[in-house]
Amino acid sequence: MNIFDLGTGLIVYTLVVVFLAGIVRGYSGFGFSALVTLSLSLFLPPSMVVPMLMLMEIIASIHMMPTVWRNVDRTTLALLMGGSLVSVPAGAYLLANLPDAQLRLVISAMVLATTILLWRGYRFPLKGRKRLALGTGLASGMMTGAAGSGGLIVAVMFLSISAEMAIVRATLVAYVMFQSTYMAGVAGVYGLISLQTLIAAAVLTIPMFAGIAVGHRTFVASAQATYRRFVLITLMVLSVAGIVRALMG
Repeated sequence: MNIFDLGTGLIVYTLVVVFLAGIVRGYSGFGFSALVTLSLSLFLPPSMVVPMLMLMEIIASIHMMPTVWRNVDRTTLALLMGGSLVSVPAGAYLLANLPDAQLRLVISAMVLATTILLWRGYRFPLKGRKRLALGTGLASGMMTGAAGSGGLIVAVMFLSISAEMAIVRATLVAYVMFQSTYMAGVAGVYGLISLQTLIAAAVLTIPMFAGIAVGHRTFVASAQATYRRFVLITLMVLSVAGIVRALMG
């Protein structure tokens, strides 16, 4: 992706999208890639956008880690990553062999249905939390490899067990960093990351960091109920947008 080859209007649009997605990332700890992909894929092919976003997710997480690391649930993080490492290649296989619209429709519908259940007060049983985290990691890796949306199901898991918002956000930040690093390595092996990708990611970190700063300040002043409601609404919006995009082909 060569950002300098885009028209002035599209450059401004990209900067605004990245800034707004950065606010969501700084506040909730996830959603950056999903928002940017949905917005930019209206004008640019995903093959140009996704590799750049992998790098930006790593940079964003490294930037946020000093302020969130003490709140990371390390056991849950390890289980999530264990599942993800196993299933990312399977998701990539599905991406290569199934229509993108079909994959996006199934994943978005599943996330939307689960989010609605959570909105209505459903909670997963307290027993079996480790199995739940491992299973979520497997599902997340599959979703990331197939459609780049693995962070959504992890957010659903945390909401379903009513974890504290600081722990949810911190663990999501750490998980996205490790998973994106793994995915970037896979993309590099397949030659999907070029010099232009690196330049675009570097340029767009400026509005991303500005957005993250705004989102972080908002998070510090937020209550648990406000954070939960925001994440649920974000999940619903992203799920519905994914369904609409899939149906429109």
